[in-house]
Amino acid sequence: MLPFLIAAQFLTSLPIRLPAMPTPEQQGRSLLHYPTVGLLLGASLCLAALLLDGAAPLLQAALLLTLWVGLTGALHLDGLADSADAWLGGFGDRERTLAIMKDPRSGPVAVVVLVLVLLLKFAALLALLQAQQYSALLLAPLLGRAALLALFLGTDYVRANGLGQALAANLPRSWARGVLALVAAGCLLYGMTGLSALVLAVLTFLVLRRAMLRRLGGTTGDTAGALLELLECAVLVGLALTL
Repeated sequence: MLPFLIAAQFLTSLPIRLPAMPTPEQQGRSLLHYPTVGLLLGASLCLAALLLDGAAPLLQAALLLTLWVGLTGALHLDGLADSADAWLGGFGDRERTLAIMKDPRSGPVAVVVLVLVLLLKFAALLALLQAQQYSALLLAPLLGRAALLALFLGTDYVRANGLGQALAANLPRSWARGVLALVAAGCLLYGMTGLSALVLAVLTFLVLRRAMLRRLGGTTGDTAGALLELLECAVLVGLALTL
């Protein structure tokens, strides 16, 4: 139970108090529960969409996106902003890119990227809600957090002594593969919508992971957050385009 609470405390803004300081092993096992947290977030969004049924579509999409950001505490949006600044300002240099990521200030590139990603999510949500494709609200958060598990399973963490280092080092790898297989199987239960979402997620994951490896040789917490946000956006937009 504690590994799940660790995952929920880290990935959401819910007021969760841990009964004790987690051990490195418990932190590593918490990664296995990331998809479960994504599933709970998706279920919350689906419930909210049903409660808002009948509201003006633009308002419904705006409220759902606000809830989505609020439930996650904008944690991954912060990683996206830092990564956007670093990717442009790093000029292809690994050390410069890593240094810029540690700067808490956000430049104009970060602001533009955040606005564009949120705009795309909003537009996709609007289209999906009008088509009553509520399954997308479940699949996008699930696949986004499953992608974090896959990232830490197969990608080096490049900052020594960081939180991600402890997570990756103590991740039960055979269990992680099993969890990812269950996520993939669960997506297929939604037919072509689930298959499309899964394919979009895998392609986005591979492209972004390759970019991380070429620039940094691995991942950081910021690039992991950027991966999640961009993958969620790709799934939502891709599903909306197939309507």
